[in-house]
Amino acid sequence: MKIIATPLDDVFVVESERFSDQRGSFARFFCTQELASVLGLRHIKQINHSITLQQGTIRGMHFQYPPHAEMKMVRCIKGEVFDVAVDLRTDSKNFLHWHGEILNPENNKMMLIPEGFAHGFQTLSTDTELLYLHTAAYAPQYEGGIAFDDPALNISWPLALTDCSKRDRQHKRIDNQFTGIAL
Repeated sequence: MKIIATPLDDVFVVESERFSDQRGSFARFFCTQELASVLGLRHIKQINHSITLQQGTIRGMHFQYPPHAEMKMVRCIKGEVFDVAVDLRTDSKNFLHWHGEILNPENNKMMLIPEGFAHGFQTLSTDTELLYLHTAAYAPQYEGGIAFDDPALNISWPLALTDCSKRDRQHKRIDNQFTGIAL
């Protein structure tokens, strides 16, 4: 596994090597030992799988407040997505900056998004599947979200929006009252 820094502190892209032969292929998706430098003392507590049917769909931007803040590791196992992390950490030099990566089974990349970041994605193909590894269990009372189309973020989504949940459309925009997440 190769851990690659992004322009946002503590957000990484993990590339897994794929081994192929006449039978097919093999790739390691997760290894505590190989990811120890970015995992620290965290442990995977929940694994989620999402299926999004329509190209151009946006899901996000989601996060959890402390004490249930979580690191997410996101991998696309079918189709293709533009995966985005937004830094919401109050004391970060990259506060409200975002980084996006294209994830698909061919490039075998995984986005590692730490606590204090919002996460979302846009599907670039139909029938897209994501696998998420979380270091905290889902806690609905600590759930938060910001608007995926907030001008304060100016995220460059690659496609026109085709679908988005009612809940995600109702996330608030960032205003001068928003101070971020203190970890």
